[in-house]
Parts: sequence; structure tokens; C-alpha cells
Amino acid sequence: MEFQSVNPYNGKHIAAYTSLTSKELDEKLNQSAEAFKDWRNQPLSYRTKLIRKAGEILLENKKKYAKTITLEMGKPITEAIAEIEKCAWVCDYYAQHAEAFLAVEEIKTDASKSFVRHDPMGTIFAVMPWNFPFWQVFRFAAPTLTAGNTALLKHAPNVFGCALKIEEVFIKAGFPKGVFQNLIIHHEESEKIIAHKTVKAVSLTGSEKAGAAVSQLASKYIKKSLLELGGSNAFIVLADADVDLAVNTAVQARMTNSGQSCIAAKRFIIVDSVYDEFVTKFTEKASRLKVGNPILKDTQIGTLARKDLADQLQKQVQDSLKKGAELLLGGKQDNCFHEPTVLGKVTPEMPAFTEETFGPLAAMIQVNSTEEAFAVAENSKFGLGLSVFTKDTKKALTYAAQTSDGAFFVNELVKSDPRLPFGGTKNSGFGRELGKDGMLEFVNRKTVYVK
Repeated sequence: MEFQSVNPYNGKHIAAYTSLTSKELDEKLNQSAEAFKDWRNQPLSYRTKLIRKAGEILLENKKKYAKTITLEMGKPITEAIAEIEKCAWVCDYYAQHAEAFLAVEEIKTDASKSFVRHDPMGTIFAVMPWNFPFWQVFRFAAPTLTAGNTALLKHAPNVFGCALKIEEVFIKAGFPKGVFQNLIIHHEESEKIIAHKTVKAVSLTGSEKAGAAVSQLASKYIKKSLLELGGSNAFIVLADADVDLAVNTAVQARMTNSGQSCIAAKRFIIVDSVYDEFVTKFTEKASRLKVGNPILKDTQIGTLARKDLADQLQKQVQDSLKKGAELLLGGKQDNCFHEPTVLGKVTPEMPAFTEETFGPLAAMIQVNSTEEAFAVAENSKFGLGLSVFTKDTKKALTYAAQTSDGAFFVNELVKSDPRLPFGGTKNSGFGRELGKDGMLEFVNRKTVYVK
């Protein structure tokens, strides 16, 4: 099978990639198993040295790698460069903290000695998406490889060029052959990989549909899985909020990567006393975003990654309008491009509320009180993250225990940070990446007891 890489901005052909044969895939699986035998026994200091080197290579080549991101999936080039820089950060973070995270934990019992050690599991299979084609991989790979595992990557077909560049980073950094391997395969090969005795766990970032399929396969073969799926994050603006701060943050939270982010704010829930002010200012600021060729430095909104994604967003817009939403800005689509769009008076019966909208669409929802705002936010099958804007941070924190999301941000947009665990609840998945939690997801926490 041959995969085509096409620039979503102009439709130009970039490259073609031929899938691995069954024999070639078997060789890579076996190579990963062989590499693990040695890699797991290498000193941690050696592994941290290499992951730090990987970060250095990312920074040295950030413009080249960022250009590949932009050409393949349309991310504005300045954001693509920032993505590469963040990947370097996560490499450096685990190089600094791996020793502490993986340290033996002494536990006093009636034994003469008892402790927990952290051993690598083996080969981990990663299924990754196109929207942050470098970051999603590196936030998985940096802790997973440093812990002593080997990794196999199945990337989204429209960013196979990025996948090859990622593999290049690890090769240039000096990682032994087989420790990190990119697989050019169709998703139908996933079961063969998950079933293989070499593979001990699977990590997926992607859609609900993909997550359900992979989770089912992992359970079938009794393998651990980590799922980071979709989101419909609530962005709550309370009556006492700094509206200008909320607006500036909200536009960034919704429109970064042209809205193609699982943790983007998607449902803006605004108390009625500040609803008109917030919506007016948000719409005005969104209307001034620079739209154009994502390879140009001043572009803020590029295309969506594929036409079918723009088609889906347009359908959600039109279906919401039919149910009574107000079109306040945008609303039009041209091939892969979708205008920044604002819908007012959105209600829970509309797709703009119930579904994940993966693109530059902001849904404005009016409520009467703080209590109603949090109740409306909780009314979702997703549970990735929530933002609340208020001057009374002490009161805001009292609601943290009442929300089921995996993240609760006050006066800031929801974002991932190498220092903090990241992950969702409900249909947004399970497991945690980043921080100490992310490193311990794919290790064997082994109890050792000496009488």
C-alpha cells in the first residue's frame, strides 16, 4: 500500500510512502525485542544522556522540522517552531528528573527489607495523531525510552514525513538500533502488533473511535493501554472575571493550531451579566486573526489538516444553526480552509455543545449563575480539562473537587506541561502522561520483600 502526503493549503503532492511488507514488520518487531535486552540494562545515566542529546538535535533543526509539520498538516509555522521547542523541553525535563522518578522506594514493613523498584516493561506500541505530530510522540517517547523501554511508532498517514524526521532525531542522538522505530503501516496492522509477544503495552492519542478499537484489542490480548482521546473543554467566565484577560486567553485557547487540539477550549460558558461584553470582545478579536498561508510567519489561522475535517466542522456549524444558534462570525468553508467561527446562544441540544468540534469554532453559552456554569460544564461525555475565570480564586478552587475533568485551570487556558500529569476522564480516555506519572505508566512497579 502507498500513502500520499499532500499539502492541505495548496493541494500539492509532497511525498509518497510505501507500507512495510509483513516480513519487514516482523523484522522490526523482532529487532525491538532484541534491542530491549541490552537497552534495559544500560545505565540510566547513559539513557538520560541520549534523551538530552535528542533535545539538542531538535533545537538545532527546529526550522527544518517545523517546516515539515506546516507542509504536511497546515500548522502556522510559528506554532510549529514552538512545538519543536516544547519537544526539546520534555526531553531535557526527563533527562533531569528520571533518576528521582525511577528511584527505589523503601517501604517499612515487618520484613528486614522491602521496597518497590521500577523496571521497564519491554516494547511499547504508540499510535499517534496528526495535530501535534512531534509533541504527541515526544511526550510519550521521552519518559518511555528513558525508563528503559523500546518503542514502535504508528503515526497518522498524513504526517509520515514527520514520523521519519522523529526517527531521524533518535538516530542522530545515538540511540541504539531498534530502540525507537517508525512503522509505515495501515491501521489494520495494529492488531498484529498489539498481539505480538514483544509488545507489552499500547499508548494511543486520537479519536474516540480509534481509542475504543485499540482499547478493545489491548484487552483482548491482556495488554495495558493508555488513551488520550477527544475533549470538549469548558471555559467558564464568572461575573467577577477580568473580561479582557478572559477574552485574550479564550481566543488563544480556541484558535491555536486553527482549533485542532483536544485540549482547546470549545464550550464558552458565560454568566449572563458579562455575556454580551465577553462575546462582543471575543468576536472582534477573533475577526482580526491573520488568515493565510501557514508557511508565512504572520499567519495565525491556516487550513485544517484535511478536507474531510473541514467538512465535518461545517456540518456541525450548519446543524447547530438549524437548531437555533446565532452566527456571530464566519461560518464558511473553502476546501480545507474553515473560517474562524463564533456561534451565540448555543444550547445542549446542538452539535456545537455535545460533539467535539475540531477546528476554529467557538460555542457561546449563556448561564444565570456560577452553580449553573459548573453544572453545564459537567454536562459532557468528555472530561479532559476545564478553565474558570474569576477574581475570587479561593472560591474557584472549591469547585475543583466537584468537577470530573482531568485538569482544572484557574485564570489560564488548559495546557500540557512536562512537569504536570496530563490526561482525561470519561470519553476523554484514561491514564496519565507527563510528570512523574507519565514515566511510571510504562514501568513494572515491582515489590521486593526480604524476610
